[in-house]
Amino acid sequence: MANNQSVRLHLDAFTRGRIIGKLEEGRSVTSVAAEFGIAHSIVSRLWRQFQTTGTAIRGFSSVRPRGTTPADDQYIVLQARRNRRQTAEKISRHTTQATGRPISRFTVARRVHGSGLFARRPVRCVPLTPAHRRRRSLWCREHRNWRDNEWGRVLFTDESRFSLSRDSHRILIWRERGSRNHPSNIIENDRYGGRGVLVWGGIMLGSRTDLPSSTQVQSTGPVIVKRFFFHMCVFLEALWHVWDFLGRRLAARTLPPVTIRELRLALQDEWAAMPQQLIDTLILSMGRRCETYLAVRGDHIPY
Repeated sequence: MANNQSVRLHLDAFTRGRIIGKLEEGRSVTSVAAEFGIAHSIVSRLWRQFQTTGTAIRGFSSVRPRGTTPADDQYIVLQARRNRRQTAEKISRHTTQATGRPISRFTVARRVHGSGLFARRPVRCVPLTPAHRRRRSLWCREHRNWRDNEWGRVLFTDESRFSLSRDSHRILIWRERGSRNHPSNIIENDRYGGRGVLVWGGIMLGSRTDLPSSTQVQSTGPVIVKRFFFHMCVFLEALWHVWDFLGRRLAARTLPPVTIRELRLALQDEWAAMPQQLIDTLILSMGRRCETYLAVRGDHIPY
C-alpha cells in the first residue's frame, strides 16, 4: 500500500490522461488499476474527479500566504507575556499599528497558542508566604476530623462586592498549561475596588442569615478581612462559592439591575431563593477541603 501511495503522489499529467482514456473506452476501474499497478481507490478518485470537473489534471492548492513574519510573531508573543491581561483584539491593534499591516485577532490567538500560551481565568487570591501556608496547615490539622454536628455550630460569614459594570472576575490571562498557581499568574483579590454594592452574608448548616437592609454603596478598607483571609481561607471557602452562585444568578436575569437600588434588591431576592441544600453541601465538604489543603501543605488548591 505504501508503494501505491507513492505512485499516486507522483502520477504525471500524461499518465493521468492515459488512465482516463482507457476508462472512457469502457474499461473497468479494476482492470485499469491492475494494468498501471496502482490502487483501485486511486483510479476511482481520478475518474470521479474527471466526471465532476472535466479534467484529470491535479489541482494545485492555493495555500494562503502567512500573514505575519517571524519578527511579527515574536512581537505578538512578547506583548502577551509582558501584559498577560491583554486580549487578542488589543494585541492585534498594537501589532497592526507597529507593522502597518492588518493583523487579525484570530492570527494573534494562533501565534500566542503556538508559543504555548492559552487564555485562562486567573487565580484570584492573596499571594501566600511560607508563614501563611504554615498557619493554614495548622488550622486544617485542627479541623480535619470535625464531625458534621461540630460544623453545624459554625457561622460562616464574609462580605463581597457586586458591581453594575461588567464582572471583572471574568477577565482572562495568557498562561502556559500547568502554571495555574504560579505567582505570576495570580491576581490579588480586588473585591473592594470600584463603585458597587458591598454585602455581608452568613450561612450555617440548615439556615442562613438575612442580608442587611442597609447595604453599603461604596468600598471599605480590606485590611482586616485580608488579615483574616491569611489564616482562615478554608473557613471562607463556603461563602466564596455562595458569592459565585449569586453572581451567576444576577448575570442570568432577564432584566439585569441598572441602578444601585435595583442591584441591592436583586441580591436580596437571589439570596432568599438560594437552595439551602447548596449551603449544607458546601459546609459538609469542609473536612474534605481540609484534607486537600494539607495535601498541598497549605498552598492554593485547584478549585
